[in-house]
Amino acid sequence: MPPTIVSIVGFSNSGKTTLAVALIASLKARGYKLGVIKHAAHGFDMDRSGKDSYKHKQAGADAVVVASAKRVALVKDVQREMSPVDIARAYFPDMDLVLVEGYKKEDLPKIEVMGFDEDPTPHFGGHPKILATVSLHPPEQKLHVPHFSFDQADELANFLIEAGAIGDK
Repeated sequence: MPPTIVSIVGFSNSGKTTLAVALIASLKARGYKLGVIKHAAHGFDMDRSGKDSYKHKQAGADAVVVASAKRVALVKDVQREMSPVDIARAYFPDMDLVLVEGYKKEDLPKIEVMGFDEDPTPHFGGHPKILATVSLHPPEQKLHVPHFSFDQADELANFLIEAGAIGDK
């Protein structure tokens, strides 16, 4: 069974990473084990030219692991885009929660980040899996889910725990 997955969704530069970092800090302080999946819709490359691992990959290796006493990094070719559930099952089976940044089209529980605008507008407000919304200012329209500001990461963490989205520690 995969760990609990909650997706943080919103448009580019809306504050998704700002929220994720604050939520991670709040939940880590409570003893939770967290994994994070960052969706790179336009691709990415984390290897650097000239490094041995880069040379291995360029030579044709399908997967390269770089390991040290405290970290493991994997670069692996895949035949199709993996879903967040597939990634969580494969790489995060021991986590209490996996936060996903992006994957707004996936059928996952979501926190919608509406950004730093003076008048935030929800874009996924009617989606049945929206758990809460986050923005700098409260939205003018009444929503069917709780709203939090960016400085309320502890309150959002409490809400997620109380709502059963994350197990209690």
